[in-house]
Amino acid sequence: MPKTKQISTSALAKKLSISKHQLDELLLAAKYIVKDEKGYKLTDSGIQNSGATKNHAKFGEYIVWNDDMEIPNKLITQGKEFFSSTKIANKYNLSARKINLILSEIGFIEKYLKGWTITILGSKNGGIQKENNQNGIPYVEWDESIFKNSAFASILKEVNGDAGESTQKKIDNSKDSNFREKFIAKHRATDGHMVRSKAEMLIDNWLYMAEIVHAYERKLPIEEEVYCDFYIPTGKIYIEFWGLENEPKYAARKEKKKEIYKKYGFKLIELTDKEVFNLDDVLPKMLLKFGVQTY
Repeated sequence: MPKTKQISTSALAKKLSISKHQLDELLLAAKYIVKDEKGYKLTDSGIQNSGATKNHAKFGEYIVWNDDMEIPNKLITQGKEFFSSTKIANKYNLSARKINLILSEIGFIEKYLKGWTITILGSKNGGIQKENNQNGIPYVEWDESIFKNSAFASILKEVNGDAGESTQKKIDNSKDSNFREKFIAKHRATDGHMVRSKAEMLIDNWLYMAEIVHAYERKLPIEEEVYCDFYIPTGKIYIEFWGLENEPKYAARKEKKKEIYKKYGFKLIELTDKEVFNLDDVLPKMLLKFGVQTY
């Protein structure tokens, strides 16, 4: 078990993916701290909930908290309106099941034995975990930012068949546009996907023959315009084939993409020419690490 350590309010806010101001407001609402002319002070309730004060030689007294401290949902939701999948579905004339499948597709929630649980990415995008008081089945509610979320809106358009010219322009103007213009998708895989290289065709064919549902060049469910090579909905796994290792521009692009995957905690499988020519041995093992069994 990792040892609990105490961190500053600023560090805790960063860990919770909220601003320092937002965390201060939550702590004030919880009566863990109070504010006077000198700044924030701990209350008895704050001390009971892991709060403590420390002194810094240069900056003076400051407040610290256990790094595993959790902010209760009732505090996070204070003063906000939240929407269940049913409420969201009513807005778009869809079923609650369809909305949950869309949210699952973009990695915001995961299917549980019964119900849905929130992911780290979902928490960062305005979701909160809830539980049915009668049967204990978990579900997730969302603040109003979900209606403006680009990943959600994009999948919603595709589901409704409305992904038209505006979406295409956005794709064409992405940072990957130069790469796409240089490497035209001219190789047809067995499942009909048009891919950009023979290596990608081999990967696509392998996934198809293994009966693994997959998408080619799927946009990552983030604000940045980044596209993966392959996406496997079962397990929410992304696959990147790294070719052209000796080209400086490509190498820089590769590192930026890897930073994005790490930033959002996405499940990533990385393949090079060596692995592509040995897919039967390496890919089943890589997929199994993320809970996807083949053959």
